[in-house]
Amino acid sequence: MIDLAVVDLSRLQFALTALYHFLFVPLTLGLSFMLVIMESIYVMTRRPIWRTITRFWAGLFGVNFVLGVATGITMEFQFGMNWSYYSHYVGDIFGAPLAIEGLMAFFLEATFVGLMFFGWDKLKPVTHLFVTFMVALGTNLSALWILIANGWMQNPVGSTFNTDTMRMEVTDFMAVLFNPVAQAKFVHTVSAGYVIAAVFVLGISAFYLLKGKHKGFAKRSMTVASAFGLAASLSVVVLGDESGYALTDNQKMKLAALEAMWRTEPAPAGLTLFGLPSLEDRETHYEVKVPYVLGLISTRSINGEVAGILELVAVAEDRIESGVVAYGALEQLKVDPTDVAARGVFETHRNDLGYGLLLKRFIADPRQASPDQVRAAAWSTVPDVPLMFWSFRLMAAIGFAMIALFATAFLLCTLRRHETKWFLRLAVLAIPLPWLAAEFGWIVAEVGRQPWAVEGVLPTFLGASSLTVPQLWTTIIGFTLFYGVLAVIEVGLILHLIKKGPFAEQEAFGPRPATDAPPADVVTALV
Repeated sequence: MIDLAVVDLSRLQFALTALYHFLFVPLTLGLSFMLVIMESIYVMTRRPIWRTITRFWAGLFGVNFVLGVATGITMEFQFGMNWSYYSHYVGDIFGAPLAIEGLMAFFLEATFVGLMFFGWDKLKPVTHLFVTFMVALGTNLSALWILIANGWMQNPVGSTFNTDTMRMEVTDFMAVLFNPVAQAKFVHTVSAGYVIAAVFVLGISAFYLLKGKHKGFAKRSMTVASAFGLAASLSVVVLGDESGYALTDNQKMKLAALEAMWRTEPAPAGLTLFGLPSLEDRETHYEVKVPYVLGLISTRSINGEVAGILELVAVAEDRIESGVVAYGALEQLKVDPTDVAARGVFETHRNDLGYGLLLKRFIADPRQASPDQVRAAAWSTVPDVPLMFWSFRLMAAIGFAMIALFATAFLLCTLRRHETKWFLRLAVLAIPLPWLAAEFGWIVAEVGRQPWAVEGVLPTFLGASSLTVPQLWTTIIGFTLFYGVLAVIEVGLILHLIKKGPFAEQEAFGPRPATDAPPADVVTALV
C-alpha cells in the first residue's frame, strides 16, 4: 500500500518551496518590462534623471532576480528527488518544456543580465536598451515554458500512454505548446506579475514622497507605475476570466469546487459572492448569489450548464469502473503483448486508466475493489472545497482592489497631485496585497487539480519517490531554515538599497556617471 505520510510530506515540501519561489518570480516578470519602459524614456529624452531611475529599480530587480534563480533551481531537482515515478511516467512530455526553458529562456536572460548591469558605461544607450529588453524577454519566455509544462499537467493534450514502455509519450508537441489552459495561465500569471511590480514601484515611490525625499524621482516612478499598473490590473481580470472559461471544458471539478457548487443548477448558473461551504453535509450555507453570472462567464452562453460536485462524482464513479477494465486489460498485455482481445479492450477504455489507478490508494489491485472503495475513490476527486472557495474570493477581491488603487493613482498623477497623503499611505500599505493574491492563485491552480499530478492521468500519490518520513522532515526543515536566511538577506538588501536612495553614489562621490553603479555592486555581492 502507498505510504500517504510520505506523499503528504513530499507535497508539503514542494508546496513550501513553490510558494517561496513564487514570491520572486512575479516581481521579476513585471519589473523587467518596467525597466524597459523607464530606459526607453531615457533613450528618447536623454534626461539623466531617467537613467538614475532605471538604475535604481534595476538594483532592486537584481536582488530579486538572483534569489528567484536560486530558489527555482531547487524546485527542478525535487522532480527527481521527491517525485521520481512522476518523472519516469511523464518525463518525456513534462521534461521537454523545462529543457527548452533552460536552453532558450534562461540562457538568454543569463547572457544579457550581466551586460545590463555592467554595460551602462560601455554600451551605447540604444544598445543597452536592447540588452534590457532581452533580459525582460528572457524572463517572460522562462515563465511561458514553465507554464506550458504546468498547463499540460492541468490539461494533458498531445500525449498518449504507450503500452510497450508503460509511460506517457508525446504524440503532438504543437498541441502541448498551444494548450489553451497553458496559454490562459501564462497571460494571467504574467499580468499578475506586472501588477506586483507596479505596486512595488508605486509603494516605494509613495514612501519617498511621505518622507519628503527624492521627490522628482518618486513622482516620475509613480507616474510610470500608475499607468503600467492600471493596464496590468485590468488585464488580470480580463485574462482571469479567460482562464476560468478554460476550466469549463478541461477541469470541471476545479470550477465546481471553487464555486462550492454541490449540485448542477439550471443554466445559466449564479455566481456565489459569499457562503460557508461544509464538507460534512455537502452544502454551502448562507449563500449570497448573483444570478446568471457564473453561467455567462464560464460557458459564454445563457443555456450552457455548469456541472455540480455531486454530478461530477457520479461521472467519476463511472470512469473509475471503466478504468478498472483498462487496468485489467493492461495487466494482461504485460503478460502477453500480442493479446489482441486485451489490446482491443484497453483501447476502448484507455482514457479512463488514470481513474482506475485512483483505487490504488485503497487497495493494491483495483480489480478487487469493492463498491464502497469505488465510491471513496470517486469522492477523492473533490479537492478541498472551503480552501478553494475562499482562496479564489480573496484573490479576486484583491484583484478588484488593485484596479481601484491604480485608477486612483493614475487620476492623481494626471492631476499632478502626487503628494496626496492619504493615498500615499494607502499605496505603502498595499505593497503585500498582490503577492497574497498571487499565492492564493497558486493555491487555486494546484490544490484544485488534486488528487491528480496530471489531470485524469496520474494520481499524485503514485508519483512520489520511495523516501522515508525522517528523510522528508530533514529536507523540509533544511529548506525552511535555508530559505528563511535567504528571506532575511533579500529583505535586508532591498531595505538597504531603498535607504540609500537613487542618488547615493552622486551624493557620496559627486556626479561621476562612470562609477554610479550600485546595482552592479549588489549583483556582484550576491553572486
